[in-house]
Amino acid sequence: MRCGMIGMILIAVCVYRNVFSLWQLGVYHPADGDIVFQSLPHCEVEDAIEGATGSPLAHCGVVVYEHHCWFVAEAIDHVRKTFLPLWIMRGRKGYFEVYRPKISLPAGDESLHAALDHYLGRPYDFHFEPGDNRIYCSELVFDAYRKAFGVELARSQPLGHLNWKPYEKLIRRLEGGNLPLERPMITPAQLIRSSVLTRVYPKN
Repeated sequence: MRCGMIGMILIAVCVYRNVFSLWQLGVYHPADGDIVFQSLPHCEVEDAIEGATGSPLAHCGVVVYEHHCWFVAEAIDHVRKTFLPLWIMRGRKGYFEVYRPKISLPAGDESLHAALDHYLGRPYDFHFEPGDNRIYCSELVFDAYRKAFGVELARSQPLGHLNWKPYEKLIRRLEGGNLPLERPMITPAQLIRSSVLTRVYPKN
């Protein structure tokens, strides 16, 4: 009986998240090149990114339209394209925000898609270092826009300027004992604050 009740609760949660995601897709009208942000399920690295940057929206990607469907190009375990409704449902409580460039993007231009495709399959960068061999989510967004349009969405920020101290043990473990406070980073929080982007969902 107890297992049956737990199963019913899990089904109800899944149904709620699916309905909520479908409702959001009815309200949000995607555009190619939109930048989407969400909170991933809690884990050590996710919590450290949120705490260090002061933002719960610690994961991001770029919306692309391909094969008559909407996807999100993202760096998560590796760089891949995730079906937009599944991307929304994966986020914590299904909540997400969407930001759009204030500049007008060339209609039918494939340069952004090509820039994103350049990174497909590359592993996630847990060191958050500049470079193309490994890449993290906000770096993917930043680099793709810079390569496609010559637009820098934000300025890099050294690790030492973030709230790194509560997460020093984790950083040293990932870095083999080092503490690279001068390492420049592009964080999701910096993209959200970008003067080049404006929020289009949810509406203010």
